[in-house]
Parts: sequence; structure tokens; C-alpha cells
Amino acid sequence: MFVHKTSNGYFIRQGSSKREMPTEQLARLFQTRSQARIIAFDEQFVPNTDKNTLRKDLYQRFITESATEDEVDDLLLKRRLLVKEGQEPRASVAGVLMCYEKPDDYLYNSLIQAVVYSGKEKDADHQIDSQDFTGPLDQQIIQTMRFAKRYNAVAARKDIGRVDLPQYSMRAIFEAIVNAVVHRDYSKTGSKIRFFMFDDRIELYSPGALANTVTVDNLRYSQATRNELLARLLSEITLDDDMRKQVVRRHFLERRGEGVGIILNESEELSGKTPIYELFGEELRLTIFASRSIWEVPK
Repeated sequence: MFVHKTSNGYFIRQGSSKREMPTEQLARLFQTRSQARIIAFDEQFVPNTDKNTLRKDLYQRFITESATEDEVDDLLLKRRLLVKEGQEPRASVAGVLMCYEKPDDYLYNSLIQAVVYSGKEKDADHQIDSQDFTGPLDQQIIQTMRFAKRYNAVAARKDIGRVDLPQYSMRAIFEAIVNAVVHRDYSKTGSKIRFFMFDDRIELYSPGALANTVTVDNLRYSQATRNELLARLLSEITLDDDMRKQVVRRHFLERRGEGVGIILNESEELSGKTPIYELFGEELRLTIFASRSIWEVPK
């Protein structure tokens, strides 16, 4: 993402298009900067917090197990889970998102809303299930995965043995959810991550324009992280055995830049259709198409 200042205001360029930046987006851009250096939003302090805001069993995942009580504060500061406001330690945005039981209390809409519809349109009369997942980000990912698995219909084909034919690749869904959580703009409090399942597709909405020089056309080949601290923390958390088997990885994030490729390749193999990324203002939508296997099971 490139920003240009002109006599007519600030303009944003993404790919070959250019448009004037809305006032709210410009304010968020300035919010992430200081005169001395660029400060990532996930490293900024959250007002009205302190060390006690962070839950011990959650922050201990990121510091040395043998650390004494006197060493804990320094380690939390080094990991940027705590940051200083003047001389006062405050929980950082990443600290609240990863080490507080309900981040939405401090960072409004820092949650995932998941909805399943019967049919192909958003219609409250055809809503099957709806849940908001509000815990630490790694728990939000796991809860959304369980939700998706519950409604991921599976057909079966009998060859020599049973062959399951799911609507969606759970591995692709995992990569999509993790990407949405890591790359969303948490300074944009007017919207949340939204995960919608329909009869023929999944739609995943993530608040925030694409970072740096990334465009919807080069997503497969580009790698730019909006929230570097969150990415580092998620790359340190080990998945349980069941989830590890589903997604073929050890940690929430492997940081090899393979996620978009996995989403595209695994989904296209099932459905015959390439997933579509679209940018609507400051919101990215990913559409993953369902396999036809549920209705057309090969003999």
C-alpha cells in the first residue's frame, strides 16, 4: 500500500488504482506512527491496563519457564507483551489479544463472528447457527475451526475402502482463518472478522486494507505482515495432536509464506474453482467454493 500526499489530500495506491484516503483510515495510519520511528499497532499500549491484565497461564507460554517473579516483568517487556507509557507498564495490543480472556473488553470487535446459512444468501430466516468467538486469538482460531468442521459436510465414495469427500479442505480453512487473524487491522474497531458458510461457499471477511505492496493479484507470491509481534507469538504455540493432523503443521504459524498457496491449491483441487480474494475499501473478502462431491458422489 502506497500513500501519496497532494494538494488535494492523501491518496492511496493499490496496484494500478488510486483513491482518496477516508479520514478514518488516515487517522489510523497516523496512529501507528511516531516522530522517532514507525510503531506497529500491535506493539502499542492499551489504556487502563497493567501487568495484572495479562493472565499468568497465558503469558507464561511466551517467557522462560524457570523465570523468577522478579524476572517476569523484564521478560514481558522484552517480548512486548508489556510496554511503557511513560514509566508505567501497560499491556500491549498483542498482550491483550494473546494473554487476556476476552480481548473484546479492551479492543472492541477483536473477535470472530461465525454464521452458517441454509441456502446461498445471508438470510436470518435461514440461519442455522451463529457464534461469536472472543477468547485469546489462538483459541478463537481453534473454536472457529471446530465450528467449520461441524458444518463441513462429508460425502463418501466406496472404492477398495471408504474415501471421504469433504466440501472444504480443513487445511485451507485453517490457513485462511490464521491469515485473517494475523493480518487484520485491529485499530479498525468498526468491524470484526466474519466467517460465513453457505451451501455453495465460505466467505471470510477481514478488516483492513492489504499491507505494504501486497495486492489481491500478487497475494500468492508476496509476504508482508501487518502485525509482526502477533505473528511471532502465534508461531511459538504448538497445536494439539488432533489439530496438527488436520492441518499438517506443528504450530499455528510457520512463517514460510505458504498459506495463500495452500488455500488456493487445496480448495481448487476439491471444487475445481479457484478461491477469490476481493478488496472492498478497507475490508478483504476471501471466497472458497464448496466441492460438488456432496451432491455428485462419483461411483
